[in-house]
Amino acid sequence: MKSQFQSIKFLPFLRWGRNMSRSSVRADALAGLTGAAIVLPQGVAFAAIAGMPPEYGLYTSMVPAVIAALFGSSWHLVSGPTTAASVIMFASLSGIAHPGSPQYISLAITLALMVGVLQLVMGMVRLGALVNFISHSVIVGFTAGAACLIAAKQASSFFGIAIPAGSHLVESIEFLWLFREYLHPLVSVVAIVTLLAGILTQRRFGGMSMIIALLTGSAAAALFNLVFGEQTSGIKMVGALPQNLPPLSMPDFSLETLRQLSPLALAMTIFALTEAVSIARSISLKSGQSIDGNQEFIGQGLSNICGSFFSSYVATGSFNRSGANYDAGARTPLAAAMAGVLLVVLVLLIAPLTSYLPKAAVAGLLFLVAWRLINFGQIHKILRADKNEAIILGIVFFGTIFFSIEFAILAGVILSLMIFLRKTSRPRISPRVPDPESRTRKFVYGQFHPECPQLKILRIDDSLYFGSVAHVGELFRRYREHYPEQKHLFLLTKGIAQVDVAGSELIVNEARERRAIGGDLYMYQLRNTASKVFDRGGYHEEIGDANIFEAKEEAIPAIFDRLDKDICASCENRIFLECKSIKKIAPDSNE
Repeated sequence: MKSQFQSIKFLPFLRWGRNMSRSSVRADALAGLTGAAIVLPQGVAFAAIAGMPPEYGLYTSMVPAVIAALFGSSWHLVSGPTTAASVIMFASLSGIAHPGSPQYISLAITLALMVGVLQLVMGMVRLGALVNFISHSVIVGFTAGAACLIAAKQASSFFGIAIPAGSHLVESIEFLWLFREYLHPLVSVVAIVTLLAGILTQRRFGGMSMIIALLTGSAAAALFNLVFGEQTSGIKMVGALPQNLPPLSMPDFSLETLRQLSPLALAMTIFALTEAVSIARSISLKSGQSIDGNQEFIGQGLSNICGSFFSSYVATGSFNRSGANYDAGARTPLAAAMAGVLLVVLVLLIAPLTSYLPKAAVAGLLFLVAWRLINFGQIHKILRADKNEAIILGIVFFGTIFFSIEFAILAGVILSLMIFLRKTSRPRISPRVPDPESRTRKFVYGQFHPECPQLKILRIDDSLYFGSVAHVGELFRRYREHYPEQKHLFLLTKGIAQVDVAGSELIVNEARERRAIGGDLYMYQLRNTASKVFDRGGYHEEIGDANIFEAKEEAIPAIFDRLDKDICASCENRIFLECKSIKKIAPDSNE
């Protein structure tokens, strides 16, 4: 059993491979074919952005996609070249070598290997937990922002007007408005026809709808070109692609190259992993599948390592292809793997036929994918449910649109951590008293019930650590000053999840303060995790074993014995059962 578990852990395709059926394979094949068709024009575009020859964008969509699908954890993530990764690589490598030159290509391939090794190591040492700091609101905001970027990047092909490269969403909209008279109506018609075909055929044909949409758009473009002529219609085609298999390549292992690329490799690793896991998690919100961050790190690392020996540059999760893969009805990672394999077949067999595929049709299809990526229901819930989460969502969304994906995610993660730390640095402390209506006298909130005049009972929730000791210490001080007659303090510590040295020191110091004014400090139901810290640090001895209780039946009588009985005799509250044993004495009267 253990060896079988280890096999599934290191070979995750064994898990989903056992559950494949004829219907799932059929659905994955259709989704894979759709993905391969989409990446044909995209691969060339990404390569151009990265400063690489066009065929390298296709190579990066082949081997890395297959390896990432087999060894990753997401069932819908598709890896390959992306806009963001291509832009970052071009901005960094273009200062070292001329884009498109043999040296530039060698550096790009070597960078892919270095990034892959770092990703694999991070997965092996189980740093996948880092992605847990990417909150739900970050994912939703990032998804919506990335969907807008996908649409913005396709606006040029959708409307048939050349938008300046590097334009932000607002700049693209402004440019389209200012130069609207130069728009090509027939180009937009082709895009809209493709978009409508995808919408109308989705319910009936499922994953096949995207291919039907592309064929419909291509037919419309062919008709317009036949009737009006290519010059009048303005419809541009993707163009014929090279018919080559990815050739073998060898990264540059020279120390100088490795030293030169190390800073970029680290930055690309963090960005690529964040992008891939964020995309996987955003898709999982719809699919309901759980994501293993460590396994995803391993899958991404192996994909880049293997890809570097097959003429690939840095690959990571692709948002539009992953979204298209899910919308096309993919059920297992076989769809992403088949997309990589089918791309090889398409390049060899029908690459020249892409000269008949209009760019407007591809843009229309990606507009549909972008719209479906925006989770309006989740956005509405977040905006209504929590102000802090709404702020995070807004920052990530607008950061993605106006700055960059990596900046937006980083800002969202940092803000989430700040809010989390702010919450944990202010543990909830509330007064408690025995419930007079309960036979067992369970502790209840003390605001609406009388308290013991000599004993303050407080419940502490959340962790007591170095970040929260200032807040808790200040509350302890206020309780001593505002209720000086309550010299004894009884802490209900069951709600304390963790205690560190600073928290332990705070409890010990409070015990000293209580003893200095004639009282004492007691603890009830200390958790094992906190008790271990107290034992190892010797704090149990400083507080006193007689002051730490496991059962309420032991705690209340022991504490009651230490109270001033003269005060008990004149007390009107009588909140403990033990109070009945004290004879009540009426207070002195001067009348």
